[in-house]
Amino acid sequence: MGTYIIRRLLWMVPIFFIVSFGTFMLTRYAPGDPILVRAGPRADPEVIERIRHQLKLDEPIPIQYISYMTGFFTGDLGESISKYPGTPVAELVFPRIAVSAQLGFVALLMIFLLGGLIGIIAALNHGKWKDPFLISICLFFHSIPSIVGIPILLYIFVLQLHLVPASGWDGIFSLKIIIPLLVFTLPALAGPARLMRNTLLAVLDQDYIRTARSKGLTETSVIGKHALRNALLPMTTVVGLSLVSVFEGSFFIEMLYGIPGIGVLSLEAVYARDYDIIMALAQFSLILFLVFQILTDIIYTMIDPRIRLESSEE
Repeated sequence: MGTYIIRRLLWMVPIFFIVSFGTFMLTRYAPGDPILVRAGPRADPEVIERIRHQLKLDEPIPIQYISYMTGFFTGDLGESISKYPGTPVAELVFPRIAVSAQLGFVALLMIFLLGGLIGIIAALNHGKWKDPFLISICLFFHSIPSIVGIPILLYIFVLQLHLVPASGWDGIFSLKIIIPLLVFTLPALAGPARLMRNTLLAVLDQDYIRTARSKGLTETSVIGKHALRNALLPMTTVVGLSLVSVFEGSFFIEMLYGIPGIGVLSLEAVYARDYDIIMALAQFSLILFLVFQILTDIIYTMIDPRIRLESSEE
């Protein structure tokens, strides 16, 4: 298993540098000039060039990339160029990442626990009314966009029931998390629920399941020890792939509900062409994706040792 993980890590090194360099190039060649945003459209050309030289933005792009990555690996994420001039990017990004990470982790946990549970119940009741009913409910919530869901939930929970505040953030143990968590969770249940249902139904139709039942094993033992173990493999992959999309999906919800996460900061950075903030957020998303790919591979090999054996034989 150690060799398998090391091989995966080695593959991720070039992937990291290729994607990060591509992102760096996109920020530099994107329309707009952060120096004009910082100095103002009426600034003297000499002032603009002096600021550009101070920030080393007049150097060749490969040299800029090497300088940025050198600072990145030593903990220096640079300074805000245009939106918050002179402010260290780390001071702007890390507190907001912490907020988005809390919300994203709880949302992801709820999505796959509830979605998986609904899928299991639907599969075990295949051919009964519970199966189409549960999946239809999930699809109904999936069809409601966030821009519609948030006002509806605000009307119900804030104006009618007076259970939660209208906006803001006080951590995951505050009532303020209820509305953004519901907006995150309810529309996303359909995917995991349908995946678990279809996978479990396919597994239950396998010969080894029929063999286990013919040996007199209880239904609980057949499902818990044999069927679910194999049905969890596709779910593990989807969890790993969904993590970054959960953080990306949080942008709109954070902006609507007034949560101080990376959503508002990302939008501000893009509008202001603030290179270092954009790069820091992109690097965070990339590292998050790669780390969870490794964790997914580890969980895969724990659930199904055949994956580890097949990899070692190649």
